[in-house]
Amino acid sequence: MSTITTPLVDLVGDRTAKALAKAFEMRTADDLLRHYPRRLAQRGELTDLASLEVDDDVTVVAEVVSRTEKGYGKSVRAEVVISDGRGRLQLVFFGQRSLHRTRNLTPGTQGLFAGKVGLFNRTRQLAHPDYVLLSGELDVDAYAGALIPVYPATKDLPTWTIANAVAQVLRMLDPIPDPVPADIRARHRLSGFDAAIRSMHAPASTEEWFRAKHRLVWDEAFGLQLVLAQRRATAAANPAVARPPKPDGLRAAFEAQLPFTLTAGQREVGEVIAGELSRPHPMQRLLQGEVGSGKTVVALRAMLQVVDAGGQAALLAPTEVLAAQHARTIDAMLGPLAHAGQLGGAEQATRVALLTGSLSAGAKKAALLEAAGGAAGIVVGTHALIQEHVQFAELGLVVVDEQHRFGVEQRDALRSKATSPPHLLVMTATPIPRTVAMTVFGDLETSTLSELPAGRAPILTSVVPAAEKPAWVERVWQRIREEVAAGHQAYIVCPRIGAGAAEEDEPSGDDARRPPLAVLDVLPMLAEGPLHGLRIAALHGRLTPDEKDRTMTDFTAGRVDVLVATTVIEVGVDVPNATVMAVLDADRFGVSQLHQLRGRIGRGNNQGVCLLVTEAPEAAPARERLAAVSATTDGFALARLDVEQRREGDILGAAQSGRRSQLKLLSLLRDEATIDAARAEATALVADDPALERQPLLAAQVATLLAADNADYLEKS
Repeated sequence: MSTITTPLVDLVGDRTAKALAKAFEMRTADDLLRHYPRRLAQRGELTDLASLEVDDDVTVVAEVVSRTEKGYGKSVRAEVVISDGRGRLQLVFFGQRSLHRTRNLTPGTQGLFAGKVGLFNRTRQLAHPDYVLLSGELDVDAYAGALIPVYPATKDLPTWTIANAVAQVLRMLDPIPDPVPADIRARHRLSGFDAAIRSMHAPASTEEWFRAKHRLVWDEAFGLQLVLAQRRATAAANPAVARPPKPDGLRAAFEAQLPFTLTAGQREVGEVIAGELSRPHPMQRLLQGEVGSGKTVVALRAMLQVVDAGGQAALLAPTEVLAAQHARTIDAMLGPLAHAGQLGGAEQATRVALLTGSLSAGAKKAALLEAAGGAAGIVVGTHALIQEHVQFAELGLVVVDEQHRFGVEQRDALRSKATSPPHLLVMTATPIPRTVAMTVFGDLETSTLSELPAGRAPILTSVVPAAEKPAWVERVWQRIREEVAAGHQAYIVCPRIGAGAAEEDEPSGDDARRPPLAVLDVLPMLAEGPLHGLRIAALHGRLTPDEKDRTMTDFTAGRVDVLVATTVIEVGVDVPNATVMAVLDADRFGVSQLHQLRGRIGRGNNQGVCLLVTEAPEAAPARERLAAVSATTDGFALARLDVEQRREGDILGAAQSGRRSQLKLLSLLRDEATIDAARAEATALVADDPALERQPLLAAQVATLLAADNADYLEKS
């Protein structure tokens, strides 16, 4: 008999084992048994052929209606028609060898047929599909019952080959020990692990299959929450320097000069952060908020509290544009309080240093000296802050902006520059559904800013169907001219830079009709055509830092009317006078990304207008996404839609390297109750047994999740 760690080559033979390793990186029995069926086909129930889409890779259960042989010589072919009783699908096999092989496809025979749906002469067909017949002649355990497992498969490894391998492994496998403690299984009415694995692949009924699936979903949620609970426990056990507020310090002086009143949410979250900074254990907090909800002010108050207590704060931003914007914004908000020892500086003040990879040698040296010597209480930068030669006098707080663009290693590299664990504040302007926050950011406590500051104007969003109504596109350019004539400014966003290959800031879309529109192509077209006479500038990732900074400074100062840009303006750019945005090829962007882009306008007292220009057909899923964005400005509702429309693996980050993940079934939206329960159980278990020494099977499961090949999703947290 065998265990789940037994190599597949010992169980299914060399040929099948090599095929499984090549297609899915499977090497052990456990790898194969965690390759779950995506659905169950009922023997006698045929697939709805009308639901098949061209270019889909499908496995269908259908009945042969007819088989005919056509042509002669090298062009001979067999044409087989299969049906579900309503719709029909054509199978085509070419060559003499296929004629002989397909003679068992006689009318009335049922089988599984796998291939890619094509279209020929307006007829949907599968060319050279793989197939297996469901007749009494097929005597394998995988298809002995009424329910037929249909697995994720490839062209060279069809579902029935996988099913046969699974059946063979299950026959040879010893009972699998259960990693979840009996008391937890009893509390949540979970079936045993061995029974769940076997029922997932060979259930006696659909009810049994769903019970097995529930147990395995629980295991995935529980394993993940154990990892995160251990992280929280480790962080809480670490000592940190307490940074209590100072009644008459920089923070108080800053608050006294604020030209606006903080929102209730800003005050409430600020009090929570102030309390956590005052403790002798490192704060671990995620601050999420709607676009324009005032996260920067909250973060700045926290940074000033740390400076008041003798420490420094480092703000890590993902791009040089955003880092420079943050440095300018903080400097402007602090005014004389940011110019210690300089002409016009306040008596009680600090300095703000900017450190990016492409600063001039002189500017970089000055910033490094201010950080290392402690003159700069606040240091803003990009990945350059992580470099070995960067030192701080007393790093007390790390603020990470747009955390989803950084990994754990980058975050920890900056934290390691402190003599004792610094406090951590993670910010994101991408609204996160609650269950995503509990998993992707599960080692952090979460605060949310949902209230917008007073005086913010509403944003009207409209979809512009360029293919159906080209006159509407002309109206887009006219509207931009009207806004500029009224003294306002505009953004035009393109998916790519242009004149090059794949680009870092190019979004992934589902429309491949033509190359995405590019800044370098669109700008001259507009400057010579509908926007002739306006002051137009480009902003994208290929510009030098000085060019980017000069362009943004000119736009902020009103010396540029229209900024044609890529997604480098997605976060952090704050120009209240910008009132209109046209997003070209809007269907190429994700829902949350469009919401972020839209947040660049409507930041002043004037109403913002966002125009989503698309050539996607009206019935396309992309148009549904755009309609959803135009229908609401609720970022959390849109974030939930974004999760629903994207693969779970993408959310968790498991697909980042193309490697396999241990998370196959968990849905962050559908399984909210399971994630809640698993989090509570994991927290209690880790509190009682931090290293899981009394639970060796669970400890092994956690170790597997943390292994290099499976930890990519945790790099998001």
